[in-house]
Amino acid sequence: MAAAAAAATADEEQQVHVLLVVVLQAHMNPMLKFATCLASKGVYITLATTETARDTLLNFDTTFTILHPKIHLEFFSDGLAAEFNREKGADVLTTLQVSGSKNLSNLIKNLTSDNKLAISCIIFNPFGPWVADVAAYHGIPCALLWNQSCATFSLLYRYAKKIKPFDPNLELNAENILGCPGIPNIEVGDLPTTVLPSTPFHFKKLISDSVGSSETAKWVLGNSFYELEKGIVDSMESLIPIRPIGPLVSPFILGRAGEDDETLHIDMYEAEDSCIEWLNGRPISSVVYVSFGRVTVLSQTQIDNISLALKTSKRPFLWVLKPPAEGSKMEVGELPLGFLEETRERGMVVNWCSQEKVLMHKAVACFMTHGGWNSTLETVVSGVPVVVYPEWTDQPTNAKLLADVFGVGVRIRVSDDGVASSEEMRRCIAEVVEGPMAEGMKRRAEELKAAAKKSVEGGGSSDRNIDQFISEISEKS
Repeated sequence: MAAAAAAATADEEQQVHVLLVVVLQAHMNPMLKFATCLASKGVYITLATTETARDTLLNFDTTFTILHPKIHLEFFSDGLAAEFNREKGADVLTTLQVSGSKNLSNLIKNLTSDNKLAISCIIFNPFGPWVADVAAYHGIPCALLWNQSCATFSLLYRYAKKIKPFDPNLELNAENILGCPGIPNIEVGDLPTTVLPSTPFHFKKLISDSVGSSETAKWVLGNSFYELEKGIVDSMESLIPIRPIGPLVSPFILGRAGEDDETLHIDMYEAEDSCIEWLNGRPISSVVYVSFGRVTVLSQTQIDNISLALKTSKRPFLWVLKPPAEGSKMEVGELPLGFLEETRERGMVVNWCSQEKVLMHKAVACFMTHGGWNSTLETVVSGVPVVVYPEWTDQPTNAKLLADVFGVGVRIRVSDDGVASSEEMRRCIAEVVEGPMAEGMKRRAEELKAAAKKSVEGGGSSDRNIDQFISEISEKS
């Protein structure tokens, strides 16, 4: 028995141990998926996040323990009281940097003390750039997992460093058409909104800190795949290399049968399973799926215009209309009177759904989305054309990619008041589903779907990048 225990301890000491740090729950799922990927290749994982996520994650404790014995959970305080409103971005980011970093540092000391398993690498995301400094303090190599597009990383890096197309004397205005490698004819309206003059100071600081952390980190890993953003990835080699290791989506959406039960995925809302049953009764490639993610809360005008567009399009639709978070002070719009009754034969409105399962359903014809990167990857992997209605952060850039670089959809154009008309929405739906370019968009979507699957298979571009990353951190263990 003693010999067996000693052998087990020796094996543990030789094992590569990676600490993944997540500071905001909204960015949990890409980290969870990367954790499962690393664990499947023999890496021991400690996933550390703030105590505000404790209750949510511990509900999945059985899944973690039984299916993923190589993944261990740890929690640290973000420095804020439990009742604090964490929608206050500036206060949260500041306190995390000051108090959260100290608490994470103490956790690392505890994890590595008393001859416990040494940490080979610390992985963090752009919303926790200060983690790079904590890693440096402890003498541990670190990696930035960029959870937006490689294009967004390229633009924000160039913006922070005042590299072309961001000339130091450039004043961003609607007339500027910029030249950026891998993104042809990019306009100011295609840029991440965080680079615009109206951006609050704390967001500008976050960009600066994130770019700084990418230079501190030994590796920058991208939640994308090389074939999707080849020109952009190649263009960054001379500045700061980014290695795509995605798409970080559930295995079942990549066609890897039998692995879906082992996928770790946290949903802040309860999905309505009736969606899939409803889709089962719809013709192939007939349904317009509409969802704007976890964060976006639609105004009354937007709800009115989407309702009219869906009603007059005469197509079946599934609309996820998420209520605002509990305690939110944002005004909530309502569906127009009689809308549900008038469309009940061909439409369904729900609070939430399992988006990956919906997108891979054969009844879905197109996806109307805000263009967040997670949704962008999920629609690309599913081979579903898109109608993009971007609003802020990286969404305008993703809309540019989807429409003009990837060639799998169209972008909704807004009026002077910043809201798209129902006529514009209806036009875009028709263009993607039945317009003269629809067949080409669908064909291109299927090509990218196949490329995404190939990238994560053995020997694929992302799989090779992950193996290389594990090999390099193993050498430093």
